[in-house]
Amino acid sequence: MSEAEIRKYAGLMQELGLTGLEITQADQVVRLERNLSVPPAAASVIPVPAAPAEPVDTGETIQVTSPIVGVFYAAPTESAAPYVALGDRVKKGQTLCIVEAMKLMNEIAAEEEGVIAEICAANGQVVEYGTPLFRIRRC
Repeated sequence: MSEAEIRKYAGLMQELGLTGLEITQADQVVRLERNLSVPPAAASVIPVPAAPAEPVDTGETIQVTSPIVGVFYAAPTESAAPYVALGDRVKKGQTLCIVEAMKLMNEIAAEEEGVIAEICAANGQVVEYGTPLFRIRRC
C-alpha cells in the first residue's frame, strides 16, 4: 500500500471521526489508529458542592480507574444530576459513573465504601484503560 493511499484513509478517518480503521488488501493488513483527546475547556463542568461534610479521615485513599477505553460520563443523561459529587459518601457497589465504549454504557461501581475525595475525569472526556476516574477516601 502506498503512502498516498494511507494518507487518503487517514483523511477519511478524520472526516468521519473514526478512531481506528483496518484495511486488508491481498496479503497486506494496515491498521490506522488515532487518539481523540477532549481538551479540558471543551468538557462539561461537574457541579461541586460548596462545603462538603468532612468525614473522619483515615488517610487512605482508593483510586478508581477506568477498566476500558471509552468516554467518561458523570451522569446517566445530559440533563440528570451526576451519580456522585465531591464529598459524597459512597457504598460498595454504588454506581460512580459510566464509561461508554462502542455504544455500550458500562457502569463503574465503587469497590469499597468511603467519601469522594477527588473527581479526576471531566464529563465527556475520553479515558483509557487505567486512567484515574475518582479517589475515594476510606472512613
